[in-house]
Amino acid sequence: MGQGLWRVARNQQLQHQGFSGQGYLTREHGRRIATNNVSNTSHRKQAQGGIDIYHLLKTRKSKEQEGFINLEMLPPELSFTILSYLNATDLCLASCVWQDLANDELLWQGLCKSTWGHCSIYNKNPPLGFSFRKLYMQLDEGSLTFNANPDEGVNYFMSKGILDDSPKEIAKFIFCTRTLNWKKLRIYLDERRDVLDDLVTLHNFRNQFLPNALREFFRHIHAPEERGEYLETLITKFSHRFCACNPDLMRELGLSPDAVYVLCYSLILLSIDLTSPHVKNKMSKREFIRNTRRAAQNISEDFVGHLYDNIYLIGHVAA
Repeated sequence: MGQGLWRVARNQQLQHQGFSGQGYLTREHGRRIATNNVSNTSHRKQAQGGIDIYHLLKTRKSKEQEGFINLEMLPPELSFTILSYLNATDLCLASCVWQDLANDELLWQGLCKSTWGHCSIYNKNPPLGFSFRKLYMQLDEGSLTFNANPDEGVNYFMSKGILDDSPKEIAKFIFCTRTLNWKKLRIYLDERRDVLDDLVTLHNFRNQFLPNALREFFRHIHAPEERGEYLETLITKFSHRFCACNPDLMRELGLSPDAVYVLCYSLILLSIDLTSPHVKNKMSKREFIRNTRRAAQNISEDFVGHLYDNIYLIGHVAA
């Protein structure tokens, strides 16, 4: 089959050259005299087949071009729905074709709020000449600046009027944003404990199992790589917040913030023990229950056993 296609392409090339150059016609005429009628018939069929394939492809291509959808011919609601699936880069490219549609403020407002869920400027009257497309570029620039230098990034947001100079507003911005580098964010929160306090209060751990609540907490506020004062501060703030969100459960289990602190520390150590490849002799369930109840005697054995099962099956609480 491959040889047949090659012959078709070759015959098309020869046919084109025959009509375009007089010198070739002379050589081709002599060549045809030297060949027999059977060979001539075969070549004509192959050439005809090549022309049919060419016209077929040309027709198919023209049909594809005719089937191209122009968003401006669709209802505006449908066009906006289609464009809403694009990211910022693709939307900028689409604006080269559909300028009025792709530059619509509602599309860029959706992009801003889907990436940066909270900004102080959202709740203010927009200034003259305000544009959500311009705001998106400023938010992106500010995030890149934050990931290089957190203090400069926050100052950039404030200078553009995007954020108010308030720990609560900064905490809401951090809580609703996923484009910030977690290592830089950890450094910033270690220095700004006032922002950290407000950030902790934004978490709702109601009716959550303790290890799962701790995982959610460390997804937003990443734990340091080494144990120290900052880790102890995070666990202390989490313990108080968890008790505040579950007062009935704390009374039922007889737990205090100090007891929850002990449990959290035990869960972190157990997570390291079970997941680290360097620990050969893993802690057993019986050992975990004994060690934990020794530090917090009021905790039931069944509750501590459920904690062990959760770490064993799901994994690290601070991964």
